[in-house]
Amino acid sequence: MANHKSALKRIRSSGVKRIRNRYYAKTTRGLIKKLRKTTDKTEAQELFKEVSSMLDRLAKKNVIHKKNASNNKSKLSKLVNSL
Repeated sequence: MANHKSALKRIRSSGVKRIRNRYYAKTTRGLIKKLRKTTDKTEAQELFKEVSSMLDRLAKKNVIHKKNASNNKSKLSKLVNSL
């Protein structure tokens, strides 16, 4: 167990951040799956805008790695363009 007051606070704050990060990552994964299932091009383009901005935000906040976000955006743009 932590011995310092600051260590106890760090445990609390990192727990809150972990839950928040998990929520945003899960939401993004759900939208990516929805985008992959879409067959309508206009709907896919709208979803792609939303998903790419979410991926950028997650990469900026270090929830996911920036190259992971880049790879996902690249694959999804190829998918949308092929529709």
